[in-house]
Formats: sequence, structure tokens, C-alpha cells
Amino acid sequence: MSQDSAAVPDAARKLAARRRREIVAVLLFSGGPIFESSIPLSVFGIDRQDAGVPRYRLLVCAGEDAPLRTTGGLELSAPYGLEAISRAGTVVVPAWRSITQAPPPAALDALRRAHEEGARIVGLCTGAFVLAAAGLLDGRPATTHWMYAPTLAKRYPSVHVDPRELFVDDGDVLTSAGTAAGIDLCLHIVRSDHGADAANALARRLVVPPRRTASDMGHQRYLDRSLPEEIGADPLAEVVAWALEHLHEQFDVETLAARAYMSRRTFDRRFRSLTGSAPLQWLITQRVLQAQRLLETSDYSVDEVAGRCGFRSPVALRGHFRRQLGASPAAYRAAYRARRPQNGGPEPSLRPERGERPERGERPGPVPGGAERFATVAGHGPAAALAAAEPDGAGKPTSDAYAARIPEAPVSRGAGRPVLPSQRERPVG
Repeated sequence: MSQDSAAVPDAARKLAARRRREIVAVLLFSGGPIFESSIPLSVFGIDRQDAGVPRYRLLVCAGEDAPLRTTGGLELSAPYGLEAISRAGTVVVPAWRSITQAPPPAALDALRRAHEEGARIVGLCTGAFVLAAAGLLDGRPATTHWMYAPTLAKRYPSVHVDPRELFVDDGDVLTSAGTAAGIDLCLHIVRSDHGADAANALARRLVVPPRRTASDMGHQRYLDRSLPEEIGADPLAEVVAWALEHLHEQFDVETLAARAYMSRRTFDRRFRSLTGSAPLQWLITQRVLQAQRLLETSDYSVDEVAGRCGFRSPVALRGHFRRQLGASPAAYRAAYRARRPQNGGPEPSLRPERGERPERGERPGPVPGGAERFATVAGHGPAAALAAAEPDGAGKPTSDAYAARIPEAPVSRGAGRPVLPSQRERPVG
């Protein structure tokens, strides 16, 4: 579900008479980061009517017993408790202190009641974990900070987690990605409530862009090769670390299973349970990530990059690279360098790399939008293999635990979804 597309049935949920949409309750917890917590306080808590921004009424609520300690050891004293949420038509959870801890049951009950009575529920960054714990994200698209997206997808498999979006508006439940994306979502709420002029006026006061999209992140949105927290103490961590150090070699999942002293079937099951991703999907994504870095930082030809990333041929690299990043390796390198000319010198030639032909209908060089076109999924560790492509180059993407949800053809992400014959794994490249 894209940023501005809301689910109409949910958006049409009737608001209880005692709740007002312009009354915004912000739910704070001890241990929450102060930056994220301050975002809704600044957007909804300051009277800017002189600048043309309609006024909201802010209720800052403690989600648990005081004192509420935050970043730097500061202590906060919220003027309201959970009972004040019963008056709010918008409830914001700006952050949660730890993705490994369960939120207080009383706060979850208050969120469920608010949602049942038609309130709009908003989770910024790790606040999505609180919404998921309350069951409000079941069967819905959602996003969170890319570093925690695999954990959210693994812990709540019925949630369609998509870390590629800055925010997701699903009608009466909204979530945002990292810290700055919380500002984007709050501006989106103002825009939805009062129109573009009000949102633009507020953006000018905050000195931020009035409307960003995921593509605006450009080349900054990378896949990440670090590991989820849960795998650190597991014996598989050593095998995964070995794989990352030997991506330049040609090996397959059977090799990894042998290093773990497991059968392929057992290894697949253990790997998926720990990371939320199939091992082949993860391996392909890590090879593409390595290729992405080499294209940005070296002058190796595409053929050389393919060999240094463990692909069996440049054709295999091009197929996987295009499916994950939306461009050929040569076009990606040209667009990246066009945005970042080195040492103030002239921009590099935008002709294709030697040995790589432009694909039919494709002109060499950057497409409109430059490197923003090639923004990729910023996942975390093994579970970063979102919609990893089939290795046989058939162009049929597989679905991962938090693969992007396509509204036209929603795909179940339940743990027991069968694998179709066309989706069976084959050696990489």
C-alpha cells in the first residue's frame, strides 16, 4: 500500500461521539528516544494559526507509571494518563523503548478501545511494534525503521512489513519508518485533515520538505549486511559470517548447510525461523549488495564485478540486479556517479560499461530522477532479501516475510505458505 492510498472501509470507520479527530493523544513510555517523542508534540502541540495552520489539541499521556525516563537520563512528567485517550480521535505512539520487550497490557487495551471507537492510530518508527502487539496491524501493510523491519516481520507474520516506504497510510492505522519519516507522516496527517496549503505552511515553519517520497532518499537507501539481534548467539551466526566474508567465491546453500552440519532441509528451516528469510533469497541479496558497493566505489567492469560477487556470469548479475534495484548495473553506476562527481572533476561518461549492451528499449545513462530511481530496500541482515528474484532469470519474484504488498494481487505471508514448483531454489547465478 503506497503512502497516500488508504483503505476505504477502514477510513470510513465511524468515530465515537466523544472523540474528536483534532484531539491528538501522544502516548509516551519510559525509555523512549526524545527525538521521536518530540515530533508529534511539535507538530500537533504548538499553536501556529498565525501561519495558516489549523490548531490541534494535544494530550500527552503516560503509557505507564511515572517517572518516564528518556534519552540522556531526562525524566518526563506527562500531564495525562491512559484515561485521556478516550477523548482522542488521533492516537500517536512515537516510539517504543525496546523491540525485545512487550508493551504494557493496559496501554495495549487503551489502543484497542480507541481503534474500535474509530480513532486514527499512528505508530512512528518503533511505535509500530506497539501497534502490532495490540493486533492493530494484523493483515495490514506497515513500515518501521529498516533496521527493525525483519524483526517486526518475523515476530508478527500477519503484518505486511515494507521498509521501502517512508510511511504507510492504511486508513485508520498509519505507520512511519525512521526518525525523519515521522515528520513526513505527521505532515501527511495535517494534509489529509486540512489540505495541502496547511501542510505546506507547517512545513515552512518546520523548515522541512513539504512532501517527500521514498524515491527522494535516492542512493542513501541501502540494503544492510549486518545481522538481526536474534541470530547473534546462534550457531548459525558463524556460518552467516563466513558467507559474508566469502561472497567473492561461488558457493550455494548446500555449502552453507554442510558448514552448519545440517541437512539442507533443516538448515532452511532454522535459517528462516531465525531471520524470516529463505537462505537463497538472503544470499542473492547479499551478492547484489556487494555488487552495488563495488559499482559505487570501484572501476571494475560489470564482468569483473560479477566475478567478485560470486555470480556465475554477468548475465546472472544483471538479472538479479535489475529485479532488486530496477536498473542495469551500468545504468546504476552512471546515475550514482552523476549525482556524486568525484573530486569536483567532470561527470563520468554515461555510456554503458564495456561488454554490457543496453537492453531493448533502454538508453544508456541515467533515467529521469537519477539515482532516486534505484532506491532499494533498506533491510537488516539476512531478512533483507525482500522479494528476492528467482536465480534462473525467469523474472518471477519470490515472496519474503516482509515483501512489498501489491494491492492488485495480495499475497499471504503466513509461515506455512507452500512453495510453488516455479519458486524452487536453484544454485545462485
